[in-house]
Amino acid sequence: MTAHRRLIRRTALAVTAGAAAFALAACGSDNGGHDTGSMNSGSSLSATASAKAGAHNDQDVSFSTEMIQHHRQAVAMADLAASRASSPEVKDLATEIKGAQAPEIKTMSGWLASWGEEVPEDMSSAMPGMDHDMSSSMPGMMSSEDMAKLEKASGTGFDKMFLEMMVEHHEGAITMAKAEKADGKQSPAVKLADDVITAQTAEIEQMNKMLGKS
Repeated sequence: MTAHRRLIRRTALAVTAGAAAFALAACGSDNGGHDTGSMNSGSSLSATASAKAGAHNDQDVSFSTEMIQHHRQAVAMADLAASRASSPEVKDLATEIKGAQAPEIKTMSGWLASWGEEVPEDMSSAMPGMDHDMSSSMPGMMSSEDMAKLEKASGTGFDKMFLEMMVEHHEGAITMAKAEKADGKQSPAVKLADDVITAQTAEIEQMNKMLGKS
């Protein structure tokens, strides 16, 4: 009888211990699986963020910073055409230039901000000529004297001056864009550089025809 009771007690204890071990294993499996999944997900997101943060180089930063300033001057020149140009073709071209380059300024400013880089301040409205002088080292940029002459011109004189200056300005932008294509790393920036080359090459051809050069 005593032996029988001991057997029952051992069996009950074994069952209880087994159940407890199973419950602990199940809990450990659930928590472990959840934590591992979170860690893997977090690592993946972190790696993705790091990849995005490292997807640009110094050339991309220089291109965006300088092209913002370059585009701003082109937009300022285009704005003058609305009231000073006499040719409807010149006015239409100026509208197209502003329509293309103003959104690109916003795009490049967004890139710089996302990279933790400084977006260049637009000084053109603060002190006339300052923005142009500060950026004069960029190819194709007009000097403050050039801009002053354009601002004073009107009629057919403005048309000719605007076209000649904008051809030079576009040629400088193409030079900058080619440097980005050669040495840039961030795909959208390189793509924008390619778009600049395509669009502004076509506009140079159009402006030269308007000037009677081809």
